[in-house]
Amino acid sequence: MANIKSQIKRIGTNKKAQERNKAVKSGLKTAIRSTHAAIATGDKAAATAALTVASKKLDKAVSKGVIHQNQAANRKSAIAKQVSAL
Repeated sequence: MANIKSQIKRIGTNKKAQERNKAVKSGLKTAIRSTHAAIATGDKAAATAALTVASKKLDKAVSKGVIHQNQAANRKSAIAKQVSAL
C-alpha cells in the first residue's frame, strides 16, 4: 500500500473510474446483445429501436472516455449494416 498522500488519493479515484467504466461497458454489451437478438428474430422494428439505444450508449461511452470514438463508430456501423439488411 502506498504511503504518499497523493498516491493514496489516486488509488481511490482510479478505483472509482474503474467501477464506472465497468458499468458503462456492461450496459454497452447488453444493448448490443439485445440488438443482435432482435436481428436474429428478424423483427425490423425491434431491431431499429434497439439500434438507437445501442448507438446512444456507444456515444455516451465515447463522451465519458470509456471507449475510443473509432471503436464506437465501427460498432455502430456493423450493427446498423445488419439492421438495414433485414
